[in-house]
Parts: sequence; C-alpha cells; structure tokens
Amino acid sequence: MRVHIATDHAGMELSSHLITALSANGYEMVDHGPAAYDAEDDYPAFCIKAATAVAADRAAGVDALGIVLGGSGNGEQIAANKVKGVRAALAWNLDTAKLAREHNDANVVAVGGRQHTVEEATELIEAFLAEPFSNAERHVRRIGKIGTYETTGEVSE
Repeated sequence: MRVHIATDHAGMELSSHLITALSANGYEMVDHGPAAYDAEDDYPAFCIKAATAVAADRAAGVDALGIVLGGSGNGEQIAANKVKGVRAALAWNLDTAKLAREHNDANVVAVGGRQHTVEEATELIEAFLAEPFSNAERHVRRIGKIGTYETTGEVSE
C-alpha cells in the first residue's frame, strides 16, 4: 500500500518516525513535506498535496491512504477534507482510528502529534491503515450521499 504523509512543524518528529517505521512494515511512504522545520510554516499546502495524491492514486486504482499530522490534527484534517474525494478523519483513540475506516471508508487519517506519545500515535495510525472498510450497505449509502453533495451540491435525505 502507498501511504502519503504530510505534517506541520508540530508533527515533524512523528512524521520522521512513521516514515521509517511504516516503510519497515512494507508500506510505500511518500513524504509531502515539509522538508525542514519552520515554526511559522503553513500546513495547508502540505496536507492538501498529500490528500490530492491520495485521491489521484485511488482514482487510478492504486491502493493508497494518507496521514496528516499537526499539533492537534484538526487544521490538517480540515485542509485534507477540502480535496474532492477525500474523507479525512481525526483519530484520537483506537476506536476512532478503526471506525474511520470500517464505517466511513476514510482515506486520510489526522493525528495530533502533541496529543499522543510517538508510540500511541503509531498504534493509532497502524490500526487505521490495517482496518478494512466494512462495505455494509448502510455505510456505502451514507458515503454515497456525502459524495453526491460533494459533486452536485444536493443534499439527499
């Protein structure tokens, strides 16, 4: 599986750790930055690039997911969710990480680097990457309604 990753300055240590650890576990890691620490960086560009790459890969049939990291993960999740076809979920415990994939078919996970130890964050992300989408009819239907709104602006009930 290809995994696109991006961060802001608050997640750089975690990002570096994840690139090494997940590569060792067989994931093809693609780093969307930043390349150097800058306490004044603007994370949206990094996160949007990672999310765009996830959406493009999935549209091309490539098995791909994404990771966006920050201090809280909130802004990074918001930025990633602006990309058409991306469903980014903020994970703060194992249940939210797994359910993001199982019920919502999230394709990007956001994690706050200042909210967890490196070990905790790694566990959340590994759980997200490993969890399959259930394909349960109710979840497919609900995700379809989100996609309809995203493409047409129509709200279906």
